[in-house]
Amino acid sequence: QVQLVESGGGLVQPGGSLRLSCVASGTILAIYLGGWYRQAPGKERELVATITPGGNTNYQDSVKGRFTISRNSAENTLYLQMDTLKPEDTAVYFCNADIFAKTDGDYRRETYWGQGTQVTVSS
Repeated sequence: QVQLVESGGGLVQPGGSLRLSCVASGTILAIYLGGWYRQAPGKERELVATITPGGNTNYQDSVKGRFTISRNSAENTLYLQMDTLKPEDTAVYFCNADIFAKTDGDYRRETYWGQGTQVTVSS
């Protein structure tokens, strides 16, 4: 079965940096669109950034210039480098990927989510 596992979250002071990682495991043939989402307490989950297999990126306006999404296709890993963090960036961050993999004996393309990693920006 395919699993996405995030890591790298934690507590950081305003202005600080964190790097999130998301590793996909399983019998994976290809990872298409990958992305990071976040959900703050009492709010809906929102898109933070996406990256295509070719490396084209898209960002939510509030993180442009501060966050950088990247991927290592050979290692089935997505990254989110977060710089100049603000208290309003506090949320649970989830990775998301569109993956073609062998699942239950069949090869198919599905969207997968990680379990989330907490990012807290506070002094």
